Amino acid sequence: MFSLDSLVDLAQTSLLVSLISILFNPVAWNIVAQNEHKHKTITRMFGGNARYGCYFLAVMIFSFGMVRDSLYQRALHDQPRHAMLPAPFDSIVPAALFLVGQTFVVTSTWALGITGTFLGDYFGILMDHRVEGFPFNVLRDPMYVGSTMSFAAAALWFERPAGLFVTLYVYIVYVVALRFEGPFTDMIYAKREESRKKA
Repeated sequence: MFSLDSLVDLAQTSLLVSLISILFNPVAWNIVAQNEHKHKTITRMFGGNARYGCYFLAVMIFSFGMVRDSLYQRALHDQPRHAMLPAPFDSIVPAALFLVGQTFVVTSTWALGITGTFLGDYFGILMDHRVEGFPFNVLRDPMYVGSTMSFAAAALWFERPAGLFVTLYVYIVYVVALRFEGPFTDMIYAKREESRKKA
């Protein structure tokens, strides 16, 4: 029987840095996006062009996501290694998780487009109608689910039990972020519908 100390090395700074980066991304982007909706800060930086502002935020979100993933891999490397699945499932399960997870992420981005994926609605760039095709006909939040699956896949592939604890943390962070993001986005579209009815 394994003790928690043998599974997770809490003394590793890389683990703390990874946890901070995972929390930073959704919190920062929600704050930035809500500020943009209220004050148009980024739009003004680009001479009033909301689309350019959204593209700038998209590059920032994508770049910080890459940094987060790199920090997670470093944290996994520094953690104790233990086999969690018997062969051949130790390769099949994480590969399948990663493939399905990335399918959700990529197809979500494809369905929503750049502005739909990267908070364009906060810039006033609204979609004509709700996307209901795949993967949104399977999951309400396929991008967050796919990302969480990819975290779990890496933990299983590299045989780092600490990665599964981090994956649980990722899931909790996303659930909390959605409690803020979802209602705010719904409010933006509800306001548009009200203005359409008045027009």
